[in-house]
Amino acid sequence: MTATSCRVGVDIGGTFTDIALDVDGVLHSTKILTDYELPERAILTGVNTVIEAAGLKLSDIDQLIHGTTLATNALIERRGARTAFITTEGFRDTLEMRTENRFEQYDINITLPPPLIEREHRFTLRERLDVQGEVLIEPRQADIDALVERIAEGEYESVAIGLIHSYINGAHERLVRDALQARLPNVSISISSEVSPQMREFERFNTVCANAYVKPLIKSYLDRLVVTLKQAGADCPVFMIHSGGGIISVQSAAEFPVRLVESGPAGGAIFAADIARKYELDSVVSFDMGGTTAKICLIENKVPKTAKTFEVARTYRFKKGSGMPISIPVVEMVEIGAGGGSIASIDSMRQIRVGPHSAASEPGPACYGRGGLEPTITDANLLLGRLDADNFAGGALRLSTDNAASAVARVIGQPLNMEALTAAYGICEVVDENMANAGRVHAVESGKDIADYTMITFGGGGPLHAARLCEKMGVSRFLVPAGAGVGSAIGFLRAPFGYEAVRSAFVRLSEFDAPQVNALIDDMKAEAIGFLRQGMPEGEPELECTAFMRYVGQGWEIPVSLPFKPFDNSDTVQFRALFEAAYTMFFGRPIEGPDIEIVSWSVKASSPLLPVEPVEQIKASHRAHEVTRREVFDVLAGGFVDAGIYQREQLQAGARIDGPAIIAERETSTFVSSSFTATVQPDGCLLVVRR
Repeated sequence: MTATSCRVGVDIGGTFTDIALDVDGVLHSTKILTDYELPERAILTGVNTVIEAAGLKLSDIDQLIHGTTLATNALIERRGARTAFITTEGFRDTLEMRTENRFEQYDINITLPPPLIEREHRFTLRERLDVQGEVLIEPRQADIDALVERIAEGEYESVAIGLIHSYINGAHERLVRDALQARLPNVSISISSEVSPQMREFERFNTVCANAYVKPLIKSYLDRLVVTLKQAGADCPVFMIHSGGGIISVQSAAEFPVRLVESGPAGGAIFAADIARKYELDSVVSFDMGGTTAKICLIENKVPKTAKTFEVARTYRFKKGSGMPISIPVVEMVEIGAGGGSIASIDSMRQIRVGPHSAASEPGPACYGRGGLEPTITDANLLLGRLDADNFAGGALRLSTDNAASAVARVIGQPLNMEALTAAYGICEVVDENMANAGRVHAVESGKDIADYTMITFGGGGPLHAARLCEKMGVSRFLVPAGAGVGSAIGFLRAPFGYEAVRSAFVRLSEFDAPQVNALIDDMKAEAIGFLRQGMPEGEPELECTAFMRYVGQGWEIPVSLPFKPFDNSDTVQFRALFEAAYTMFFGRPIEGPDIEIVSWSVKASSPLLPVEPVEQIKASHRAHEVTRREVFDVLAGGFVDAGIYQREQLQAGARIDGPAIIAERETSTFVSSSFTATVQPDGCLLVVRR
């Protein structure tokens, strides 16, 4: 067999590694348990599986696009390199002091998350810039040399450099970096003026520290991945998905690995946005539930919501402020520890809790029979009849109902004096309510009513829980795309090449200096296109400009899209109008009187999106034929009901499936509760609508 286009998307998750192969528009996919010791080993196994299914050889692959949670896991589990941090004298404890905000105001026993780099590994240099980037104290060469020697004595693998106001002038950071590189050529070095040239020193310092902390680990992994693929016969370029949803080269990813922290979830948002474009949906909530976490993202006008900062590893009930802030462009979403492998337990108030800890792939849920003893969401779903023990993952993994029942009864049922089936129902209800609440809050924070949205669900667990989530959130319909079980990996194949440069540069509209702003925008454009050209095919990139604006005196800013063109001073009238329109959308009305200032700027360069073929929704034309029937628990029915079981690959366009029903496929299963009806669409999507 020959192919004109052969592209592979690979998503390493906490439990499964998903592989999607696109051969001239025909999709082949598989899920492999993630290999924590050598992640590239699972990738090669999965790629071989789909390549053989397509009748091709590894040498036929044109391109491999990869997203991974390795950087995230390294930060959460503190498994990074031995790292030193160099900052301006007097700011050694910024990482520990944080912003001094209390994320839980009335908790007298509040415990702040520990800094990524402990105090003994933080060093200072006598130097200082002012807020305009002008030199107040020039660093002495003798002080730099002494500092370099202390770093050498500490035998560090990586060094982060973050100096005050370096976001506006990185000269002193580069000076220290050059001295370190000359003395310690094998040490990895990250500077904040390149990693995150944004104001707010805690967030910027934390971001450069995170980059330095994971840089040796990620570089080693990416080097091994490229070599492993080449030795196996796949001599194709490897690209990475970054947190903002664009494709970058492996070299850029190795230099700025902190940009990979949300790469897997970003692929899922791209996948959902692609489906939204096909169905002409302007208000979509994507629901991605994998083995370790669940991610919810709002997609408006067919574009995922984005931000320039986010938090990773929240330590206090997922509360905002309790995590590690990272200042990089990112697809904005809410992420909670609710995946198929999330572990259920009982807290001190004898209430069922689920997550954030996960059984992952090693040992996995109790029903996997791989040594896991703790009850998980997968165990609960198996007991409730929503999973087929003999046909899980296409029959590749046989599940043990006895193991699941034993774990659920021992940890949840017996302490609460209830049967295992009741405990399993409780586990699923708790996690569904957690996810529904996260979705509602995320929508409210954006000033939206989630009931007005269409849900697009994917991931191994998403289609299994979507119906109950929609019932709880008041959402009337959801879509389950073809290939939903490996949605993020497919999303990688739909992603554009893209890079977003973000820099802080204050300018008030009343003092707008057009030549200075244009010079900054041109510099950022050159940076973004420079990264783009490392992998993007020939052609003109699409350019977007965003200003982060606020009223003078306010503490935080909002994003405002601006036309991409050379500015002149008269454009401030348009800037004000655009800001007031955005401010009104967020807060109801503008404020009269205060001046407006721009705090930061963003320039995004990307390749054009792949074209999509519009899908016209159809109504049901015939009833689908079930394969078998079995008892499945349905919450609204109040117990087990006799449900039809269908094989998705056997369903034709126009087929109608009334709930309660299970629509099974290799990588996931869709539960259609008694309040919904599913109709197969022309492109294979399941449109599930409330009766």
